Amino acid sequence: MEFQDKVLQCVDCSADFIFTVRDQKFFLEMQFKNQPKRCKNCKTKRVPIINSPLHYKPRIETRATCSQCGKNTTVPFRPTQGRPVLCRDCFQGQRTAASGLIKTSTLARVG
Repeated sequence: MEFQDKVLQCVDCSADFIFTVRDQKFFLEMQFKNQPKRCKNCKTKRVPIINSPLHYKPRIETRATCSQCGKNTTVPFRPTQGRPVLCRDCFQGQRTAASGLIKTSTLARVG
């Protein structure tokens, strides 16, 4: 397969840039399906934005009342109507009980 330098146009700034033979071989080796869309300048401007903490959505903390014990708590999601909301202690207790049931039922089937 013979490679040649290609002139591509940046989707951000519309400037022409060269997709070199070396870059094309790298893309082939890495099994990238698409050619690059951005010139080096636009790409370097974009990377810090993607990796910045401002790019991520803030964590939602919602106040709620535990459906099991009635204690006030906060949960990292918006509760849905009709679904129970558990405080940390009740949630951990429910997980422990569920894992105990799994272990017990597995032992019962094996033995």
